[in-house]
Amino acid sequence: MTLDRIYQAAHLLKTAVRRTEIIPYPWINSDCELYLKAENLQLTGSFKLRGAYFKISMLSDEEKEKGVIACSAGNHAQGVALAARDMGINATIFVPSVSPLSKIEATRRLGAEVIIIDGVYDDAHKAAMEYREECGMVFIHPFDDEDVIAGQGTIALEILESMPEVEAIVVPVGGGGLISGVAYAVKMLRPSCKVYGVQAAGASSMFASMENGRVTKIPSISTFADGIAVKAPGSITFDLCSQYVDEIVTVSDDEIATAILTLMEQEKLVSEGAGAVSVAAILFDKLQLTDMKVCAIVSGGNVDVNILSRIISRGLRTTGRLSELTIEMIDKPGQLQEVAAVVASLGANIIKVIHNPSGENTDINGCYLHLSMETKNKEHFQSIKEIMQTRGYRIL
Repeated sequence: MTLDRIYQAAHLLKTAVRRTEIIPYPWINSDCELYLKAENLQLTGSFKLRGAYFKISMLSDEEKEKGVIACSAGNHAQGVALAARDMGINATIFVPSVSPLSKIEATRRLGAEVIIIDGVYDDAHKAAMEYREECGMVFIHPFDDEDVIAGQGTIALEILESMPEVEAIVVPVGGGGLISGVAYAVKMLRPSCKVYGVQAAGASSMFASMENGRVTKIPSISTFADGIAVKAPGSITFDLCSQYVDEIVTVSDDEIATAILTLMEQEKLVSEGAGAVSVAAILFDKLQLTDMKVCAIVSGGNVDVNILSRIISRGLRTTGRLSELTIEMIDKPGQLQEVAAVVASLGANIIKVIHNPSGENTDINGCYLHLSMETKNKEHFQSIKEIMQTRGYRIL
């Protein structure tokens, strides 16, 4: 890696990609001065276009004639497809079956041939490698490639130009292409600036690799953040992260869902799971950022609308804004009215009621009342429980 290569990428990409906004984000409950680098508003909805476009533009005429092949959970696929279309190159993309349908169809609309492989990203990568041996097409790696990394590093140049006093940059991490490019550029130009990475706890291969001091493949993946669902980082990205990244932390799926919900409500920004992990780490105090000027990269916005409602529901539950309560009580007239009056008096809203007779080893006249409620937060829900208990209701 060299700075010259990243500057070369920035020059080439001026007319090919969008220079995304850096948005002040004062609403988050944090002790830092936070800004968002909104790569979810990039063409194709993700930063991946940068690296893919630069890599393909650097191919020789002979290589372009052969066509390109790639594997991706969806965002890199769209970047490769758009770059190949613009340059008149044939593209074949292998995607894992866990990829959102919206990403797969977007890749097809950009003119690429899409082959779906059962499994996760690593399974698609294996199939793509086998296919490359047969057809001789040029493989465009989604992260473990110097030109791809240099393309992603152009984000750091934009941040440093717009925020010369930035003290920390928080970056989503999957295979490590984005954070490698960002960290290298930042440490070459502004060594005092911290670079932090964030992974989903259920796909923490770079975190494990950094802990073990070597590339480590995790046995399985469990996260809805498909864009960073990688079992093992690359050798190039691991080396760069080992040298230039200050720390990598993890966040849970519940925390990621809360970050997505928070971005939608407070900044009107739609982020996918992979794109929101940086905000989740700040929202849930995973990093020491007190009194620092911080930029969090929101790396992508290609969330599948079919699961968006589930993500929102999970975020509401995590923050205590959607609560459930089961009460055991005597089944007699007026009970539901009294319970509803207590809930209403405390400013909560009942949205669903389920009434069931009690089971064995309970009062034969007993019943269970299950309430789903809109509440303000966890403390609000706790106060409702306590009031119910003082009224003599047994909370299950």
